[in-house]
Amino acid sequence: MVKRDVTITNNIGLHARPATFFIQKANSYKSSVWIEKDERKISAKSLLGVLSLGIAQGMTVTIIADGQDEKDAVDGLYNLIDTGFAEFDN
Repeated sequence: MVKRDVTITNNIGLHARPATFFIQKANSYKSSVWIEKDERKISAKSLLGVLSLGIAQGMTVTIIADGQDEKDAVDGLYNLIDTGFAEFDN
């Protein structure tokens, strides 16, 4: 199991569009992936779950993964958030 904290930097936090990108990225990994905020842990592969956390700019969350590509999953999701979702900007 791999865990890593990350602070949300994009202006709107993890709402609607960025949350969709986040879960799409999470679903690209075979590992089980969770996101944790304030001791509440939900599947990072669930749009409703991610949205229910109400993650806003400046908040710190923990990304957790367990499985065969757990390190890649945590690193990939961390980088997605850390770059403000630049991977999906067109």
